[in-house]
Amino acid sequence: MPRGSVTLRLITLSVAVVANTAAQQEPRPPDLPNAPAAKQESTHQQHQNPFNTTIEVLGRRSIFFPEIATSRGSLSTTQKFELFADESVSPSRFLSSAAGAGISQARNSLNGYGQGMGGYGERFGSSMATAAANNFFGTFLISSLLHRDPRYFVTLHGGARHRIGYALSRIVVARTDDGKDAANWAGMLGPLLAETLANSYLPVKEQTAGRTLQRFGLRIGLNTASNALREYWPTIFRSLRITKVAPGINSNAGGTRPSR
Repeated sequence: MPRGSVTLRLITLSVAVVANTAAQQEPRPPDLPNAPAAKQESTHQQHQNPFNTTIEVLGRRSIFFPEIATSRGSLSTTQKFELFADESVSPSRFLSSAAGAGISQARNSLNGYGQGMGGYGERFGSSMATAAANNFFGTFLISSLLHRDPRYFVTLHGGARHRIGYALSRIVVARTDDGKDAANWAGMLGPLLAETLANSYLPVKEQTAGRTLQRFGLRIGLNTASNALREYWPTIFRSLRITKVAPGINSNAGGTRPSR
């Protein structure tokens, strides 16, 4: 069996084991008590306020984008590790890798993998493995060492230009564990280390310094576009009218309220 295939399968298996372990260790949330009848009218009024509705969405953990912050409190090292595992097997990750593998096969990129279902599987697996490595280095390892918060904090206020500008800036600016802004070394070095590691299982033609830097640049671009989607994700959910399944407003939800 080729060395690249063995490495790729070991990485994929490791991610699956980590995700399963994190899921088993996650504590079961306690049942919420019934709200007093006297507060029903107040709660109904809060639901009519778009800003409060967005806070509700942020107050509940996103399955599609688990890295969207739902609280302002910092994460422990263990929580950062669990976030790395959650990101690596999230629906957004599977969809992105599936679509990317399809586009790559249609363009015959990574032609060392060939065509057919086997070639598609190799492309999909390599994409998942590289993303998992990116999350390991960026979300867990570097963020833990440099005390950075790897989550995305939605800004919640301002016009489209302000919010998009904020989303783009998160590529180079990160939040520290104590709530301050600092250089986003995890977001920059994580993809570079992941693409370097990918040379152990990608086709030989991809294992050059030039191709590694090209893939790194592409990953930074995709991460930038993803930030814009994360910024508007709670708004999209509110527009789809699915917030009725959200719990009550969490006063400690992630995001920043406008100053009064």
